[in-house]
Amino acid sequence: MTPSKFPARRHFLRQTASLAAAALPALAAPAAWASVPDARGLALVHTHTHEKIDLVYASGERYVPQALGWLNRFLRDHYTGDIGVIDPQLFDLLYRVRQALGSKGAFEVISGYRCPATNSRLRQTRSGGVATQSLHMEGRAIDVRLPGVPLADLHQAALSLNAGGVGFYPRDQFVHLDTGRVRNW
Repeated sequence: MTPSKFPARRHFLRQTASLAAAALPALAAPAAWASVPDARGLALVHTHTHEKIDLVYASGERYVPQALGWLNRFLRDHYTGDIGVIDPQLFDLLYRVRQALGSKGAFEVISGYRCPATNSRLRQTRSGGVATQSLHMEGRAIDVRLPGVPLADLHQAALSLNAGGVGFYPRDQFVHLDTGRVRNW
């Protein structure tokens, strides 16, 4: 390639990236999925990355692969950037908790996926609350709060579902949810 072709190529790549970025919110927007039968959606705000996502991740028994990919990236290890595969049942659990509370608000995410190195470092630097075999490392756990909903109410709603693990951390202002065996702490 001659140097004169590089500016045109850069312009093309910038334009393509801009169009793709503009299309993402339209594809993920709940209004775009309004006609999808039995749609299940989530709205999340990450407290560390300040990113927001609002999408439909499933319709009936079928999960939307592209939405799951976006959620995997959204819930990446915010310390390292590593992306894990999140258990879709975790999204169903969040969806059911929000329904039980009658809320349409966005969950604030404190922690989603954690790579083993991050989990190990947190175990060594925190005074407790980080399990050796944390389900965060398997993409089966999330720590959240729901603005406008008292933390105790969020905790009780999660417990009422009798599905997976539920941890209550009032000092740190979050509730842990996971798709492991039913238990609470």
